[in-house]
Amino acid sequence: MVSPRFLPRLLPERQAPLAADLAALALDLRWTWSHAGDALWEMVDARTWEQTQNPYAVLQNLTQTRLAELAEDAAFGEHLEKLANAREDYNRQPGWYRTACANAQLTNAELKGVAYFSMEFGLGEALPLYAGGLGVLAGDFLKTASDLDVPVTGIGLFYQEGYFRQILDPDGHQQEIYPLNDSADLPLEPVEARHGGWLQIALDLPGRRVRFRVWRAQVGRVALYLLDSNDPLNAPTDRGITGKLYKGGAEPRLVQEIALGIGGWRLIEELGLEIDVCHLNEGHAAFATLERARAFMGRHDVGFHEALWATRAGNLFTTHTPVAAAFDSYDLALLARYGKNYGAALGIGFEELAALGRRYPEDHTEPFNMAYLAARTCGAMNGVSRLHGEVSRHIFSTLYPRWPREETPVGHITNGVHVPSWDSPWADAIWTQSCGKARWLGSLEDLLKPVQALSDDSLWTLRGEQRTALVATARRRLARHLGQRGASPSTLAEAKKILDPNTLTLGFARRFTDYKRPNLLLRDPTRLARLLTHPDRPVQLIVAGKAHPDDARGKSLIREWAHFVRQPQIRAHAVFLEDYDLALAQEIVQGVDLWINTPRRPWEACGTSGMKVLVNGGLNLSERDGWWAEAWSDEVGWALGDGQEHDEPGWDDREAEQLYQLLEDEIIPMFYQRNEAGIPAAWIARLRASMAQLTPRFSANRMVRDYITELYHPAAHAHHRRLARGGVLARELKSWAETLHECWHDIHWGPVSASRQADHWAFDLQVYLGEVPPDFVQVQLYADPRDGHDGLCVAARRGDAIAGAMNGFFYHASAPASRPESHFTARVVPWHPDARIPAELGLIAWQR
Repeated sequence: MVSPRFLPRLLPERQAPLAADLAALALDLRWTWSHAGDALWEMVDARTWEQTQNPYAVLQNLTQTRLAELAEDAAFGEHLEKLANAREDYNRQPGWYRTACANAQLTNAELKGVAYFSMEFGLGEALPLYAGGLGVLAGDFLKTASDLDVPVTGIGLFYQEGYFRQILDPDGHQQEIYPLNDSADLPLEPVEARHGGWLQIALDLPGRRVRFRVWRAQVGRVALYLLDSNDPLNAPTDRGITGKLYKGGAEPRLVQEIALGIGGWRLIEELGLEIDVCHLNEGHAAFATLERARAFMGRHDVGFHEALWATRAGNLFTTHTPVAAAFDSYDLALLARYGKNYGAALGIGFEELAALGRRYPEDHTEPFNMAYLAARTCGAMNGVSRLHGEVSRHIFSTLYPRWPREETPVGHITNGVHVPSWDSPWADAIWTQSCGKARWLGSLEDLLKPVQALSDDSLWTLRGEQRTALVATARRRLARHLGQRGASPSTLAEAKKILDPNTLTLGFARRFTDYKRPNLLLRDPTRLARLLTHPDRPVQLIVAGKAHPDDARGKSLIREWAHFVRQPQIRAHAVFLEDYDLALAQEIVQGVDLWINTPRRPWEACGTSGMKVLVNGGLNLSERDGWWAEAWSDEVGWALGDGQEHDEPGWDDREAEQLYQLLEDEIIPMFYQRNEAGIPAAWIARLRASMAQLTPRFSANRMVRDYITELYHPAAHAHHRRLARGGVLARELKSWAETLHECWHDIHWGPVSASRQADHWAFDLQVYLGEVPPDFVQVQLYADPRDGHDGLCVAARRGDAIAGAMNGFFYHASAPASRPESHFTARVVPWHPDARIPAELGLIAWQR
């Protein structure tokens, strides 16, 4: 048996082209979402394919004898050639982005490349380098970038141990197992250095130099590069830097984030990639922004602050965290150990480096926070849903003292899912029939009407096929897990009869932690049991999820479910499926009729699991949190809560009661109310509306295109302007900011008056700027959003100089009289056409 990585060079010349094509197909992770090659891999080795659904595993078990047989099979050769040509066409033909740029359909189309940094990537079980939603989102992002032909490069770490595998013991206690990620068994290739040999990136850590080998995973048109410290030339402890995803302890975590950020940007430099936008998927990689500035310093012989002004506009920070306490932060003594020499390399002192990561820069006792570092070194920030944008503005508002919370520079782009990764074969067929094969490869505007036109019969048939497949999967998985625990033959036989393909099927799968309230549905076990076992309108429930190894409360919640589903009267109606992973998630979201999500608002930044049922005709019953807060309406699903935040005792009980009532009074009756054709017409109407309206809206196609138009193109355009003509604009911005910092205290106010003139207020203001050049600032009238009015900011016009004053001027502004005069306050803010205020300079002077 030979490794597919080396198949072409180890086989007879006549078999080498065949082997090379097979290896190329297996190494391209496009097979995780494009299933055109499934039949071919079944032809190669039906048993391995059925067990793994992994082409790379099929090749790992391919003998030279079997390869020789395939080489003599003309039909197989034709099939392989067709797939190889299709892959070549996919990579060669311009996709949506290149086409739109060529046709001038996108403005500011100057984007050469995006470096997408993430601590984890969830592309598929063949490459298990993820722990949860953050990684799955990153994987979906790369897949969509490939489909849309966006110039994105992924940067991450290769872990010898990914996230744990889960086993429940006989009493329902979670046990963790950490399988080895053997690089020989994964669809990866070592990256070759310019002058031969394996590419390595070096980092100087306290007392030693650590080498990181570089792997490449091919994701369609997109490359994902992974840094790996498991090099024999490293000390044993350093070989373990990338030993485990989210390694425990502050120091190992800090070193991983140094490796990802600093090592990741050095990798970009070594590869010679043209990168305009550095996109941080969470703050873990924030050191990349510093290393980007350091690299610029070396190329242009400038200082750190000029380099930061030159590069910051091209940095983007996406935060996924709904509470400040969840940000990674480090004790200053630990940071000093790893950061003093690096600060010197940047040409700044350690205190200045530490201040970049503090909420209050002058507080020398405050820990160093990676999210605050990202905020201060990126030109733009965004949350991952509309509600999360609001929450994030609250979290980061302290970085911009005296600025209104509404003006905290955090926008939002709501997450989406890579639909082809999550649709079932039956859903894929019905969408292809109605909307065409290229439906997720470009514009989405034409998808609504074809889906709305689907017949009740076709949609109800779709749901039945998917539900039947999920029931079969649940039976197989339960039987396997019970067998591993030594269950009796009668118990195994019983497991093969659980659930019913014709019964309303609820799904609930996620990380088990307290704020997600995974046991809200279990608040009244007796009532839930009555729902499940109703003689005329039965319900069945599939539950899955893992708790963090250190989360005792999360583990106890799992144990409660394990005990509940093992009751004799419940066994046929509910099941807890162990070892929740990408593969199981795909099965569940394809088959459930109703997805339930019960986080405590506003702790769910977005939550993409419910988006994955949309394409398959599943409906959502969810807290109005994250994405559902902006997606929900009566015609597409059901909502929990009142759209407000609550921490009072007893609120969970109230929402549990609401959950039961929705199931009992609306959802279950609607599912079982059938017309003369045996179809639940009202249910199908809601299903159709959900599929048609929400699937495109919450697809990663929409998400990536939003990033391009709202963030990537503006960032790339600003970055290019700052680098043009040898960086003259960056020097200008640095000088502008220094002048304002030095002279801001000179600003003071004279009289401010207002008079009513028809439908507006005419304000006259006297402002004394002292040493501040008047062109460096803008005088504004500001009104908070209140009393039903939106926030309002009006720029004032500079008039005559005030006689006898240095840099004193009259300013005039007009504001609508629909608001009282008292709503308006004057202020002075920094102004430069190429600066992002207050993200890059947060000075502000209010009228006293």
